[in-house]
Amino acid sequence: MKKYFILSLISCIFLFSTLFTHAQSARNPVIFADVPDMSMIRVGDIYYMSSTTMHMSPGVPIMKSEDLVNWQIVNYAYDILDDVDALNLQNGKNAYGGGSWASCLRYHDGVYYVSTFSGTTNKTYIYTTNDIERGPWDAISFAPAYHDHTLFFDDDGRIYMIWGAGKLMIAELEANLSGVKKGTEKVLIENASAPAGSEIGLGAEGSQLFKIKGKYYLFNITWPRGGMRTVVIHRANNIHGPYEGIIGLQDRGIAQGGLIDTPDGRWFSYLFRDYGAVGRIPYLVPVKWENDWPVLGIDGKVPDTLDLPASKGLIPGIVSSDEFSRQKGDRALPLVWQWNHNPDNTLWSVHERKGYLRLRTGRIDNDFLQAKNTLTQRTFGPACSGITSIDVSHMKEGDFAGLALLQQKYGQVGVKYENGNKFVVMVSAESGVPVEAERLLFNSQTVYLKAECNFKDRIDMATFYYSLDGKKWEPIGSSLKMAYTIPHFMGYRFGLFNYATQNTGGYVDFDYFRISERTEKNNEPE
Repeated sequence: MKKYFILSLISCIFLFSTLFTHAQSARNPVIFADVPDMSMIRVGDIYYMSSTTMHMSPGVPIMKSEDLVNWQIVNYAYDILDDVDALNLQNGKNAYGGGSWASCLRYHDGVYYVSTFSGTTNKTYIYTTNDIERGPWDAISFAPAYHDHTLFFDDDGRIYMIWGAGKLMIAELEANLSGVKKGTEKVLIENASAPAGSEIGLGAEGSQLFKIKGKYYLFNITWPRGGMRTVVIHRANNIHGPYEGIIGLQDRGIAQGGLIDTPDGRWFSYLFRDYGAVGRIPYLVPVKWENDWPVLGIDGKVPDTLDLPASKGLIPGIVSSDEFSRQKGDRALPLVWQWNHNPDNTLWSVHERKGYLRLRTGRIDNDFLQAKNTLTQRTFGPACSGITSIDVSHMKEGDFAGLALLQQKYGQVGVKYENGNKFVVMVSAESGVPVEAERLLFNSQTVYLKAECNFKDRIDMATFYYSLDGKKWEPIGSSLKMAYTIPHFMGYRFGLFNYATQNTGGYVDFDYFRISERTEKNNEPE
């Protein structure tokens, strides 16, 4: 009996130790939110990462981490990408799914570089700074837009750019980064998708080049027809080739990224996965080296747990609540916020009324997706909630203000002012056309609004609520089946909005925005 007791005790200790170790370890995805097209560097003991936010402003977020798991937004490469109609939501144009894509982050001789490109403007952009966390950034742009390029500083002082899809190109840049040197552009790899077979739906793109122990390693993503997103790796002894290629990883479509090492000599690959309505979410994959090739994963699979510190959560580094209270020296808007397209900075303030965000109307818009000054933050998984309180006493006839979940198939809950009356309404664009699902007469000065998202197992459902006291919540309208659509090419975002359909000059005051994680214990309406 004593023997069995001891064995049982040992088993319990082992089980507890295993559970405790897993609880203290990082888990994939390391960020359960839309942070795609990552590019990553390590400078000393600090990691920096850039990502794609396309039509949002400011753009190309710079994130910082000390452990590859817990990240904080510390800067953006630009306030606005360019001053054109599509980015300004002017004259019926927009840049949904456009803006800037797939940045490349580099550090060379004490200078940080972020390069990106835009099909909206047909330009390539390069931003430089000596202080990646504070700036300022110097900007250079030139035509054309070099698709999914990687910027590379070679040991001989030459600067290269590799870009393309399927057929990959290479060219040397001018020393001042003002453009491609004439006569240097050539084919680098005729068919970079070849390691994944002959039936390819998406040609190899997303280039990221690394030089490790004298060899060049080029990472790309490709997508075989009927298969999954696949990592392809090419290797050469010279930057110009010849290159030999292999499949680097085929697991759950986790692909597109590159390599990063730790100060203690470990290697990881940073990649992302399409995960429905929440967007494209980052994974870390352990890497070992065999015969001078990086071998990704464990037995070809991406592990669920990692030998890295546990996540402390995405709040407040990636998303955060905001009471809109500002002290002297504070940023007007914390870095977690981005505007949908370029904002009109004359029409918003966090100072006109202390402790509130004021959104004014300045033009007539009859389409939420074309309305100016929608202020956004990421949603995140597996489930999350966003709550706001709005003073609607200064709205004008035809105004609509509230809380949205922004994507092509969006949902809104808010207050409409029509025919001298205010109504709490829920609008669903799940069908592709906005439909008012419910409206209720509203006579108060203040309304409380909530949107809840469930991304667990790609359920991708959202529910909207309103309250008159911030305590008792009532569902309104219909549940929204969220969908990741290619026209927007972005995960759903919480959005605070106010736009006019008849008269300009009205305004609303948002008292706060509170974001929280929803778990099995609190997935009922508050």
